[in-house]
Amino acid sequence: MSAYHASLLETVAALPLRPGVYRFLGEKERVLYVGKAKALKKRVSSYFQAGRNQPLRIQAMLALARSLEVTLTHTENEALILEANLIKRFRPPYNVLLKDDKSHPYLHLSTQHPFPRLSVVRTPPRPHAAGSLPLSAVEGNPGQWFGPFPTVTALRETVKWLQGMFPIRHCEDSQFNQRQRPCLNHQIKRCSGPCCGRISAEEYGRMVHDVCLFLEGKSTTLLERLNQAMWQAAERRAYEEAGRLRDQIKSIQLIQDQRRVNLTGTAHLDVVSIAQDENGCAIQVFCVRHGINWGNSCFFPENSQEQAPEEVLEAFLAQYYAPREGEASTLPPEVIVNCVLPHRQWLSAALTALRGDSVRLHRPNSGEKNRLLQMATLNAQQALLRRQQSRASFDKLLHELATILALPQPLQRIEAYDVSHLQDTHPVGSMIVCGPDGWLKSSYRHFNLTDAQLSDDTARMARMLTRRLTRLSPLAAEANGTDPPAEPLPRPDLILLDGGRGQLSAVMNVLQELAIHDIPLCAIAKGEDRNAGKERLFLPYTPEPIVLAPHSPVLFLLQRIRDEAHRFAIGMHQSQRGRAQLKSGLDQIPGIGPQRKRLLLRHFGSVKAIKEAGIDALKEVSSIPDSLAQRIVDFFQEGP
Repeated sequence: MSAYHASLLETVAALPLRPGVYRFLGEKERVLYVGKAKALKKRVSSYFQAGRNQPLRIQAMLALARSLEVTLTHTENEALILEANLIKRFRPPYNVLLKDDKSHPYLHLSTQHPFPRLSVVRTPPRPHAAGSLPLSAVEGNPGQWFGPFPTVTALRETVKWLQGMFPIRHCEDSQFNQRQRPCLNHQIKRCSGPCCGRISAEEYGRMVHDVCLFLEGKSTTLLERLNQAMWQAAERRAYEEAGRLRDQIKSIQLIQDQRRVNLTGTAHLDVVSIAQDENGCAIQVFCVRHGINWGNSCFFPENSQEQAPEEVLEAFLAQYYAPREGEASTLPPEVIVNCVLPHRQWLSAALTALRGDSVRLHRPNSGEKNRLLQMATLNAQQALLRRQQSRASFDKLLHELATILALPQPLQRIEAYDVSHLQDTHPVGSMIVCGPDGWLKSSYRHFNLTDAQLSDDTARMARMLTRRLTRLSPLAAEANGTDPPAEPLPRPDLILLDGGRGQLSAVMNVLQELAIHDIPLCAIAKGEDRNAGKERLFLPYTPEPIVLAPHSPVLFLLQRIRDEAHRFAIGMHQSQRGRAQLKSGLDQIPGIGPQRKRLLLRHFGSVKAIKEAGIDALKEVSSIPDSLAQRIVDFFQEGP
């Protein structure tokens, strides 16, 4: 047993036999591992038992551990929930990680407006509304919320159906207020044109009510009402209206037939299935609401190679259903899984506490739910196979690229750099990273390059690489009198520059000044006519560029990496340019911050309209008190 184990054992000896959460900490108090326990002393002591065969991952963690922290909880359920939240917060490198910190997408209906609109949002309803079932209206928030949906793709597909069946507007309020004639969506019958009076408020309200019935799973009631309205229109000889209602009924029935799963009744459940091979796990989540499959998503948890699938699935469920910050719980009343979980009762009780109502967590062995589970398992297996095939193909391309560039080592980390600006305004740089597992988006970085001394893209590229590589340089650390970092910074196996020989020479000078000699460089430049397929590769100390065949798979790989760096740089540049364009007289008024400015511009559409608005019109905007409305009027009367 190592010496540091003895110091840890002193902490372990003082632990109580109570439920709680423990955290192994490494150098500089970095969280290495988070775990839960029904009895802290027994669970933590098991890590140091002689002869215990620990997984290699846990052995590596214990070798780095320097201290231990614990948090006592009143119940085992609280420990499980706290563990999931801490894993999401600290991202410990030796835990099974669900790398998905985005909030769930929702469908929002702005019923506070005379003509409500549908919009896709990630801002969740307030947590106090967590008692409602998924895909039912959430009360107590502005408008109505439907969701959560498993993926944005599934939600956008739902919105596409809804616009075809119920032509509800989806334009911003500012566009709605300024419209003088219907938009293209009205021409293709995907909007009823309320902005120009093409539909009455009463008729539009009935359509909104039908949308709510459909999303709440009350399709039977909706179809009965539409059938009755269709026959009434036929009796009045309003055959065009009757035909429209007939087509609407057929559309609803078609969507139900396409998306309905073979379950009796209107089931609310999630189907979660795991597949595992030697490289990791894939977990499929199917979301079934009101007997209809509203979409599925696939996850690949990290650090799952050495653990049993039931342990990985249990850790996944705790993290997946733990509420994200500011978001209500997304639990259905039933979750079916394809594994017998080791702590099923514990997890089920914790999920019940999160939902505020009973949650049944089980594995069906026969029947219609078992068939649905088999379908989810098959999808998980296929997703794992596709990922393995993609990984093998990508590894082959990286090996070929290393051969072409005469690199002695496999490429595990490629960093690509690009510069974006518009006529030298708002210049920014981007760094993107890719490896055998694809894009490493958590390592992406932006660089502000607004220094007036940077006269061109070559100087900007050199400045960006200087900032990136300085912390890797022994000379820079010695000159600054700083110690090298406790944990080594990731070193790229290849730096790919978007540019030609000029950018390459500038970055070579940077490496020479920093005394870095072991990082390969490559610059990729388009041909004379700047057409894709004629790129040239410039290498250090190589007089002639490398020109790959137009249909070379390695060239396609380099183009994808270059284009991803370009996309990331353009996104930041457009964001900065947009913020600059939004600067207006509103920024000079005390009491108006970004949120209130956004509300005013959405309501009136422009600064000119705000300037011409009276105090009564300004008071209609939410969060604009009387005093601030008067201040806005006074400002524009006195100033610009």
